[in-house]
Amino acid sequence: MTKTKRWKTIVVVLIVIIAGGGYLWQSFQEADPLDEFASGNGRLEATEVDITAKIGGRLASIAVKEGDAVEENQVLARIDTKELDAQLRRAEAEVRRAMQEKIFAVAIIAQRKSELSLAKREMERSKSLYENDNISLEQLQRDETAVETAKATVAASEAQLSNAEAVIEAAKANVELLKVQHEDSTLKSPITGRVLYRLKEPGEVIGAGGKVLTVLDPLDVYMTIFLPTHYAAKVAIGAEARIVLDGLPGYVISASVSFVAPRAQFTPKEVETRTEREKLVFRVKLKLDSELLKNQPELAKTGVPGVAYIRHEQNMQWPEQLQKVPPS
Repeated sequence: MTKTKRWKTIVVVLIVIIAGGGYLWQSFQEADPLDEFASGNGRLEATEVDITAKIGGRLASIAVKEGDAVEENQVLARIDTKELDAQLRRAEAEVRRAMQEKIFAVAIIAQRKSELSLAKREMERSKSLYENDNISLEQLQRDETAVETAKATVAASEAQLSNAEAVIEAAKANVELLKVQHEDSTLKSPITGRVLYRLKEPGEVIGAGGKVLTVLDPLDVYMTIFLPTHYAAKVAIGAEARIVLDGLPGYVISASVSFVAPRAQFTPKEVETRTEREKLVFRVKLKLDSELLKNQPELAKTGVPGVAYIRHEQNMQWPEQLQKVPPS
């Protein structure tokens, strides 16, 4: 090979290397389309409902274990009600006794009114006799006093009747209270979900407000991320979002913005932000589609980390890697 050809070959190789290097440099300089979207790291969370005892007592039974699926209004646990049953029987007996006292008070009123009627007739006869000088003034005054006394006894009897009626109402209210407490001794699930924690066992004594179980709502799953100020100002409630979980690479989950904090806060230590130099961030909550969760309940796994992207402008187009949304 002549010198000229060798130099030509070297020049061609150099040109190819320079061109290739320039192409690679240009490729690296191209902006990542994901940089245009507001994004942040977070973990899937779900609403947790604590099943607590409204009244204290000994746990008689627990019908579910951790991981069990439960339906709304399903009985989960029961508190022993032997003492409560005895109190309820006593309260019902008090109602019956108060009813008898009311009947007695009604009978007394009838008797006192009859005595008042007789006293009035006696007084009318005494007035007629006194006008004809057949009785003394003293006798007339005694009959008038007897009428006033009879009136007072009628009023007292009516007061006893009112008191008996009040006692009946109080006794009935006590019965209703005990029945409500009896119902509260049966712990039911307020939602359809899954048992996350079983915190107590049968035989344990718990106080009012003591936690027995924790139920997870698999249809209320969300991710919380933190956005810097210049992104948070653009994000609106209802904005469309995409979530990519670390455990499911290439699997994109549809979500929407359900909450944006009204105030900024300092960057939490346990949350990594895209731009670490940002000190003030806004908490943003992204809610997963409930219909999607119904069809794919395996997505309701709390604690799974991932990255969320938010489309903060309507004209923004999702890049190809964020378009593979699972069907609802």
